Amino acid sequence: MFYVYRIHSLKYPNRNYVGYSADLKQRIADHNAGKNRFTAAFRPWKLVFYAAFEKEENARKFENYLRLHLERHSVQNDYGEALHFVQELRMPFVVSAK
Repeated sequence: MFYVYRIHSLKYPNRNYVGYSADLKQRIADHNAGKNRFTAAFRPWKLVFYAAFEKEENARKFENYLRLHLERHSVQNDYGEALHFVQELRMPFVVSAK
């Protein structure tokens, strides 16, 4: 499986990060360990949303969509439009909002 996720900084409430990984648990641990130069300064992080995809290509498309659309427009918790995007492309996916 390939995961697209969104994490939220517990120390800096206005900081969120959208990413992609084949190993979600390890990737979140890496963010909290400071192994990512874009997120290290804003630790600790909490996972707030993820979607799992069978195909890497679909995960990357969804990651780009979230980054460009949701982050740019400062939409914090409304994933309905994003999920509609996935359904339109007929991508198999699993979603969890934490």
